[in-house]
Amino acid sequence: MFLRRNSLLFAVLAILPLGGCASWQKPALSVQETSSPELLSADQIDPAMRERILREVGQDVQERALRDEVKQHPDNVDAAIRLTNALVGQKRPHEAVEVLDSVLVAAPGNVRALNAKGVILDIEGRHDAAQALYRRALENEPGNQMVQHNFNLSLAFNGKSEQPRLARSQ
Repeated sequence: MFLRRNSLLFAVLAILPLGGCASWQKPALSVQETSSPELLSADQIDPAMRERILREVGQDVQERALRDEVKQHPDNVDAAIRLTNALVGQKRPHEAVEVLDSVLVAAPGNVRALNAKGVILDIEGRHDAAQALYRRALENEPGNQMVQHNFNLSLAFNGKSEQPRLARSQ
């Protein structure tokens, strides 16, 4: 009932300004704006909807700030990984891979960037490509347990097995 009333109110509020523009007796457009409180009082806004809108707007602002940071400092792996996490959370893994590719151009052997890209490729089901990145990262830092763990998971997802590198390096 509440949702139907809000939908009806929104429809009426959307039609009223358009009705004024379509009037034959008023050839000129009105430039006078109606303030938001006059359109809809604050107590009629659904708090859950307000929270979702603010969260989305906040994410967009955060994403732009992180993109700017990565653009200004292409080797900033921390900002790139935060941006990558946000993009993956929004189901935009292709964009996340592009961000990591730009970081890997600036810092080709960065273990964290290689690992993060490997994780995204695993999420996309591209296990062979992910495993190549994990191997490259382990060549740079053989004792990195996080990379080794992700590599082992990738092998398991792909139905392969390989003797763990940590056991061989000790």
